[in-house]
Amino acid sequence: MSKHIIPHSYQVSKNDRIAANKHGSFLIWFTGLSGSGKSTIANLVEKKLFENGVKTYALDGDNIRKGINKDLSFSPEDRKENIRRIAEIANLMIDAGLVVLAAFVSPYKKDRENIRTIVKDVNFVEVYINTSIEECERRDVKGLYKKARAGEIKNMTGISAPYEAPETPDIEIKTEDESIEDSVKRIVDLITTKLQLNNE
Repeated sequence: MSKHIIPHSYQVSKNDRIAANKHGSFLIWFTGLSGSGKSTIANLVEKKLFENGVKTYALDGDNIRKGINKDLSFSPEDRKENIRRIAEIANLMIDAGLVVLAAFVSPYKKDRENIRTIVKDVNFVEVYINTSIEECERRDVKGLYKKARAGEIKNMTGISAPYEAPETPDIEIKTEDESIEDSVKRIVDLITTKLQLNNE
């Protein structure tokens, strides 16, 4: 079948869209345990970028699981497919000239490396939200840890399924040691050169 798929060449290119938006396009990937603060920090980073005129879009576990990936479970195989689909969606958005923010547990190193391959290394910024399992369980924003401890949730990362922490993330945020404001500022500072904003 693939030999019969011939991509159409459109006249508006990625470079055209980037020029129109006046900033670079890439993926900021937030990884960490459930309750670590990924979505909260990604939301505030997006707000700061949006206020600065950057065209953005945020992908989050809940909005993806309720839509395009609602057919997937939390088995290792389906987690892998979940991340692959998200990476492909992000890749299209990068081509559209957007800065994409994705907040997902994404517990496996191999899957995160696959994201990097799909969107290309130059378009991938890995943000490790490093929060201890004890703190995540204390917060238990969605009540997931309580359910996992009671056996109501299987394959819960950090409880009954592993989390493979990034070894060399682009930036590591330790939410127990720094404020959200400082975390957001550090991330925005990191990506400023990647944005190459034209404020003229």
